[in-house]
Amino acid sequence: MEELVIRDADVVDGSGADAYRADVVVGGGRIVSIVKEAAAAGCQRPKARRELDAEGLVLSPGFVDMHAHSDLALLRDPDHSAKAAQGVTLEVIGQDGLSYAPVDDRTLGEVRRAIAGWNGPGDDIDFDWRTVGEYLDRLDRGIAVNAAYLIPQGTVRALAVGWEDRAATPAELDRMRRLVAEGLEQGAVGMSSGLTYTPGMYARDAELTELCRVVASYGGYFCPHHRSYGAGALEAYTEMVALTREAGCSLHLAHATLNFGVNTGRAPELLTLLDEALAAGSDISLDTYPYTPGCTTLAAVLPSWASEGGPEETLRRLADEETAERVRHHLEVTGSDGCHGVPIEWDTIEISGVHDPALADFVGRTVRESADRRREEPWATARGLLLADRLAPTILQHVGHEENVRAIMRHRVHTGGSDGILQGAKPHPRAYGTFPHYLGRCVRELGVLSLEECVAHLTSRPAARLRLPDRGLVREGYVADLVLFDPATVAAGSTFARPRTLPTGIPYVLVDGRFVIEDGRRTDVLAGRAVRRTPPA
Repeated sequence: MEELVIRDADVVDGSGADAYRADVVVGGGRIVSIVKEAAAAGCQRPKARRELDAEGLVLSPGFVDMHAHSDLALLRDPDHSAKAAQGVTLEVIGQDGLSYAPVDDRTLGEVRRAIAGWNGPGDDIDFDWRTVGEYLDRLDRGIAVNAAYLIPQGTVRALAVGWEDRAATPAELDRMRRLVAEGLEQGAVGMSSGLTYTPGMYARDAELTELCRVVASYGGYFCPHHRSYGAGALEAYTEMVALTREAGCSLHLAHATLNFGVNTGRAPELLTLLDEALAAGSDISLDTYPYTPGCTTLAAVLPSWASEGGPEETLRRLADEETAERVRHHLEVTGSDGCHGVPIEWDTIEISGVHDPALADFVGRTVRESADRRREEPWATARGLLLADRLAPTILQHVGHEENVRAIMRHRVHTGGSDGILQGAKPHPRAYGTFPHYLGRCVRELGVLSLEECVAHLTSRPAARLRLPDRGLVREGYVADLVLFDPATVAAGSTFARPRTLPTGIPYVLVDGRFVIEDGRRTDVLAGRAVRRTPPA
């Protein structure tokens, strides 16, 4: 007898097709059978050791978070309710070109300092890996949800070239090719980049193209945080489309949006660009989160030249009065490349987290608000905070446009990604709320997408991008990564005021056929594993 039968569920199977009523049988971690309209037809109903009455609930595939920053959180916090409670059963990590494999001892220390704002300093983690394969093996010891990994191009560059703003030598480029190939052979699904973050931003197009050729040869995809989401954003999108077309590589655009005043109402221009590229044969997808503010580190807005050489050099420059004045001029007057070429508006920069508890008074206030309280200029406040907290502060950046967000999420190649940073006292609510926010706010309240279409965006489309042949649909033989939610009540509990509040209306989540959320509560099950790249046929 099988382990579980889910009775009378309204199945939204992830394909985009209309919902149907069915009994779904689970056994051995997979969907064993689907019996449609069993009760109405009066036919013999399937039996199992356990029966779950799903009357009034939608059964869908587990949600795939195509852009997650849980690289250390998965190891640090086995509970991981921030994602499990949303119905996320698979996260894609290694994002924005910076993560923790492949590394050597030097690079690991540099990367830990550079992205402490994303993942914490890591003092509580035993970094007992150096290669991609070793990191994936570490995940296989047991995590709350599944995880796939992108090779971080910036980390690869730091390992082969360093943190200098220069072209790679032929020997360095060869080493980067080998590192990318080795990571893909060990199970990575593609390569990410952070082209407004050092040192990845120092790579020229020719270098990126060569690395993308390697990614393409293994059937992976390139996931760039491209060079601008502000001034020059459309040109930056065009650059990525052209680069991957030349390399013959699949393209997935990370947190694809258009921000700042210069891009108000310009989403149709981006969608036209994508439609033309798709019609010409490019393989493109994208992800977004359904909120307008962004989230990153305060150090990320600095001009790239200020970050050359790594975190310690950045701190040295900030401590020097003359150099710090040059930084201020780039931020406030000319527009820093770290701030997407737009002169910074300090009243849009809200501090969301600090590492040093003594600095907690800054959290929840904009830089301008804190500056006014301290009776100093905003740059003096920002600079002092960066120095005192050693580049660790995280920020919310209130620069988005609702009309752009809604237009992009309707596109046929769109998928969902939280871009969720779990660190800080006041993280962006997208970390805890992206997927129920799609279902509750965007579907039920606003009607931006139908329920069936939205579920397809969050399940089968990302599974197809990841080349996972047995995930992303409610189908017989598929892995039983499943979510049961109430379409009338599902909603994000997280808000900007209370960002760590868990969602409502998602009572059951299964990973590999095992309950990680049961009756709305997290179980102690650690059914997740590393999901490795499927070689091309």
